Amino acid sequence: MADPTKTIDERKTSSPTEVASIEQAPAAVLEEGSLDPVYEAKAKVLNKAIQDIGMGRYQWQLFIVIGFGWASDNLWPIVTSLIFTPVKNEFHPTRAPYLTLSQNIGLLAGAIFWGFGCDIFGRRWAFNLTIGVTGVFGLIAAGSPNFAAIGVFAALWSIGVGGNLPVDSAIFLEFLPGSHQYLLTILSIDWALAQVFATLVAWPLLGNLTCQETDTKCTKSKNMGWRYFMLVMGGVAMLMFIVRFVAFTIFESPKYLMGKGLDAEAVKVVHEVARRNGKTSALTLEDLTICDQLAPSGASAPTQSHASTALKRNLEKVNLTHIRALFATKKLAFSTTLITIVWAFIGLGFPLYNAFLPYIQATRGADFGDGSTYLTYRNSLIIAVLGVPGCLLGGVLVETPRIGRKGTLAASTVLTGVFLFCSTTATNSSALLGWNCAYNFMSNIMYAVLYAYTPEIFPTKDRGTGNAITASANRVFGIMAPIIAMFANLKTAAPVYVSGALFIAAGVIVLGMPFESRGKASM
Repeated sequence: MADPTKTIDERKTSSPTEVASIEQAPAAVLEEGSLDPVYEAKAKVLNKAIQDIGMGRYQWQLFIVIGFGWASDNLWPIVTSLIFTPVKNEFHPTRAPYLTLSQNIGLLAGAIFWGFGCDIFGRRWAFNLTIGVTGVFGLIAAGSPNFAAIGVFAALWSIGVGGNLPVDSAIFLEFLPGSHQYLLTILSIDWALAQVFATLVAWPLLGNLTCQETDTKCTKSKNMGWRYFMLVMGGVAMLMFIVRFVAFTIFESPKYLMGKGLDAEAVKVVHEVARRNGKTSALTLEDLTICDQLAPSGASAPTQSHASTALKRNLEKVNLTHIRALFATKKLAFSTTLITIVWAFIGLGFPLYNAFLPYIQATRGADFGDGSTYLTYRNSLIIAVLGVPGCLLGGVLVETPRIGRKGTLAASTVLTGVFLFCSTTATNSSALLGWNCAYNFMSNIMYAVLYAYTPEIFPTKDRGTGNAITASANRVFGIMAPIIAMFANLKTAAPVYVSGALFIAAGVIVLGMPFESRGKASM
């Protein structure tokens, strides 16, 4: 392995092959000086080690099980929206949007707890527990006796869902070679497939085994469809949990361990990943410890005991170290602020549009369901299926020169807003289907890139916290939408146009992001 404390000139005189291997490694996403020099040097060593191992069996297995988290993130909000009407018909709540509100509160709590927590107690436990929590409470929710119960269970299963992306994106990115970071975008195909799966299951269950809107005596026996649907969704989540926990061994992130002062453990993990891939790694503990020479005079690198002490201190009181690190330089602070605003705008845009769309539909004189459950679910399935090629196209565009992450994210976000505007002009179900297909296609590209680009621009030691901040902003603004729907005047088109404007504004803001991560390794 290369000695990162040497200059290029020193390496040229000592080992030309060493220089060549360093120069072939992907450049870092974050600029020089953004991070602690010791951490930065060690991160580069570990990046080089992972790049040398390459994409192999372990990463492809991780690609599959991480996909469960991506699928869960999209699946469960869809579950809530699909059961909303049958739950409302059965329980007749005074304010039905409380169901959506309870879900969003749970998503916020999950993003905060798991996102911030994985920078303190590690990625492994969060990775294994998030889907388990979702599955347990999803299954229990099927037996809800009243509206208050289903609201509570929706909040509880959402606590698990809220942690999936902040944790899973961090884990996957930290084991990927820099040359394969585009797979974080491709991973969103699971996000799109989850929508297809939910629609296919809902079609027979919710289409045939639920009360109609006009049924004034909707009893549990006549409305079992949503309960069977919850059992299927909860059962699938539990199967995902079992595969993750029993059939796959997740290692702690090497860069996370290094950030905690556990250099020896980080080296062991790298060698184990190499073994799983049928290769060997030249990384040694000395390659990391020699980087400690870059520490300022009088400072020492953290040891395992120091890391344990820091961990206990973090658990005893609120520690803002990880947050401050994301604002350590002007450029890093600017980047963190802009990406948080983007997540916030998108977090309000979609639910605001969905809350006020029924009025737009009614005022345009369209019979959007054509009175047919078959057409309703057929159209939903068509829209869902188009999300799959959107994710694949996003994976191609993020690696395209002159477009990259920023260009793809900006264009897809703006176009999502444009097509959202256009959907309000539809006067029949076919026109609405066309516009919804277009904006769902674009929104899947947008989310695929957003979920990949965001963790790439945060350093590993603070990545969970950065993911938590952006996800929390998304959830906080998402909470506002059902509140607005409950207390605002629903007979106005203004909020729908505001929603489109939010997407367009978010896309423009992306262009101001200071970091482009295409072709560069995350730190």
